[in-house]
Amino acid sequence: MSSPVDVPYDISWIFPKLRRPSKLWYFTSQLVITLVGIFSKIILVVLNKTHVFNKERLVQEVSKRPKGIPLVTVSNHYSCFDDPGIWGVLPFRYLCSTKYIRWSMAAHDICFTNKKHSTFFMLGKCIPVVRGNGVYQDAINLCIEKCARGDWVHVFPEGKVNMEKEELRLKWGVGRIIYESPKIPIILPLWHAGMDDVLPNVEPYMLQVRKKVTINIGQPLDLNDFINDLRAQNVPEPTARKLITDKIQDAFHDLRIETENLHRARS
Repeated sequence: MSSPVDVPYDISWIFPKLRRPSKLWYFTSQLVITLVGIFSKIILVVLNKTHVFNKERLVQEVSKRPKGIPLVTVSNHYSCFDDPGIWGVLPFRYLCSTKYIRWSMAAHDICFTNKKHSTFFMLGKCIPVVRGNGVYQDAINLCIEKCARGDWVHVFPEGKVNMEKEELRLKWGVGRIIYESPKIPIILPLWHAGMDDVLPNVEPYMLQVRKKVTINIGQPLDLNDFINDLRAQNVPEPTARKLITDKIQDAFHDLRIETENLHRARS
């Protein structure tokens, strides 16, 4: 498929490898996931003052959801360290496991600019997304395929690092992933504050220590009846994905207020 956005480095070779990972891919991915997971935990949990509210909700859905049921987590995106950083709060057996850890979309123009970087992020279970290419691009298709397998997919529906912390209109790709998944995913929203203090969005882009970070895991969104009604009524996919994304937008609004209050209240 031709791209309306300029993609200087050809990323087409990545998708077949992520669709049909080899034994070598799994082995090397496990090494990368382990190293990155340990690094994330050291930065977030050891060197910074991180508190997670309702952590058990995340651990429960990552480790004990029914077999074959996918998990879609959604969060705000305030720092380039959000992923993998926020997963540093998970227990090691999930954080450092390529079997359990999320699939996540990553910007092609930041993470996939050459063969070396592309290989590293691919092994870290990152999927290259081309911002501006819309909801029918390979990255979204692959996320739907991963959901069909019952995997965990993480999405930053703001679509970029939101440096101004505006209440942005969420991108509809997350709605398409959820609507077109053969099995309706568990949808788990989370909000965090302080990650942009750990890795500021200004030069020299150095990781910081002793910063306050608050992560708040929201209630899973039960959209099963809502989505089944949309399907039963043959609602067109563009309309359905917007309506689903609106539900996430509403949950984000409330979760943001709650998290910011919790963050301010911490000494």
